[in-house]
Parts: sequence; structure tokens; C-alpha cells
Amino acid sequence: MIKLRLKRFGKKREASYRIVAANNLSRRDGRPLEELGFYNPRTDEVRLDVPGIVRRLQQGAQPTDTVRRILEKQNVFEQVRATAAES
Repeated sequence: MIKLRLKRFGKKREASYRIVAANNLSRRDGRPLEELGFYNPRTDEVRLDVPGIVRRLQQGAQPTDTVRRILEKQNVFEQVRATAAES
């Protein structure tokens, strides 16, 4: 199963995260299938590849709880519903 999850990078105590699509059996910091965004919890900076995320969600990818909260704040699920309604 494909999961949308966070991949940690950055220095000690200054972590930032990339939002990635990865196989659920792979390591947290292993090679992802695709990088879809960036999240910095210290500054609450979020950059997303919304079309890529929408495509992965429509293919059946499951976001982790943290990624789901980030996507809800950015209203990505509204776009998923809109594209599903068009089809």
C-alpha cells in the first residue's frame, strides 16, 4: 500500500520534513516513490505539489494522521472532492 507520510531531514533539533509517497513497508527515511511537498514545523511553512497529491490520493494512497492534518489545513481534500465530482 502507498502511504503519504513525512520524511525527516535537517540538523539535530532543527528537523524539517518532506511529504513523500512511499511504500508502507519501506523505512521512514528510505527512498520515496515521489516527493510531494515540504513541511517545516518550526515556522509552519508548507509547500505542496497539490496536483501530485490529488493524483496519489485518487490512486488510493493513504495519508498518515499528521499528513492528513496538514492537507486538511491546506484544503487539499476539497480539491480531491471537486475533481472526483467532475469525473
